[in-house]
Amino acid sequence: MASDLDKLLMLLEVEQMDTYLFRGDSPNRPSRVFGGQVLAQALNAAINTVEKRLLAHSMHAYFLRPGDPKKKIIYEVDPIRDGKSFATRNVIARQGGIAIFSTSISFHIEEPGLSHQFEALQVPPPEELESDFDRWSRLAKENPSFIKPPLLHPIERKHVRPRDYVNPQPQEPQQQIWFRALGDLGDDITRHQTLLAFISDFGLLGSALLPHPYTAMNTDIQAASLDHALWFHQPFKADDYLLYCLDSPIAAGARGFSRGSFYTRDGVLVASTAQESLQRIREPN
Repeated sequence: MASDLDKLLMLLEVEQMDTYLFRGDSPNRPSRVFGGQVLAQALNAAINTVEKRLLAHSMHAYFLRPGDPKKKIIYEVDPIRDGKSFATRNVIARQGGIAIFSTSISFHIEEPGLSHQFEALQVPPPEELESDFDRWSRLAKENPSFIKPPLLHPIERKHVRPRDYVNPQPQEPQQQIWFRALGDLGDDITRHQTLLAFISDFGLLGSALLPHPYTAMNTDIQAASLDHALWFHQPFKADDYLLYCLDSPIAAGARGFSRGSFYTRDGVLVASTAQESLQRIREPN
C-alpha cells in the first residue's frame, strides 16, 4: 500500500506525453489547486527536459488563474536556451487551453566559487514541538464547524510559534517552521528539489497576514499567491529536517510581500524564496 509520501510524489512527478509536453493531476482538496503543487509539477516537467548534469538554481513564477482540481493540468515546456553551463526553460500550465500559471526556470552545472551566508536563527529543535498534523487534528475536534481535519500526512511541519487560527491576533511578521518528508526520498537531488518547491508555498502568504487579525481561512479577506521566486543554493535532503525562516517586510496596495530561507539542522542555507500575495478585504454584503 502506497504511503502518503508516495502518493504525493506520484502527484508531483508529472506524466510525460511528448518531449516537451506533460500532464499532472490534483487531489480533491482544497477546492482550488494549491500553488505549491503547480510549482513542483512545473519544475518536475522542466527537469525532465535538461541534461542530468544540470540542476535547477532559480525559478520565477506567476499564478495567473485559480486551478480546478477536477481538471488535468497540461504543462508546455519551451526549451529556450541550452548553453555550456546554463540552460533555461519556460513552462506554461494550462487547463482547458487557458493558462493558469507560467514560470521561467534556470539550470546550472555544479562548479566551485566564492561562499558566504547569513547565520540561521536559534530556535527550539523539532523534537520539542507539536506537529501541525496533530495540532490541526485536535483543532478540528474542538472547532468542527470551522476547521477540517487533515487527511494525509506526507510532510511533517512543526511551527516554532503556532498562530491561533480561531482567534488570530496581530503579531510580528516573522515565523519559523520545521519541515521534512516522512519517508526516504533516495539520492536523486531533483526529487528533493521537487518536494522543496512544493513545501516552499507553505507559510509565505500567512507571514504577510501575521501583523493583522486575519488568516487565509477568514472569509472576509480574499487571499491568493500572485507570484513566487525560488532559488536553490546547494544540495540538501528534504527527508531531513529543514528550518524555514519567513518574514514579511511590507504589505501595501492590497498586496503583501514575504521572504523565506531554508536551513539544514546544522545551519547551512540551502534555498531562498520570495512571494507577493493578494490581501483584499472583502466588502460586506
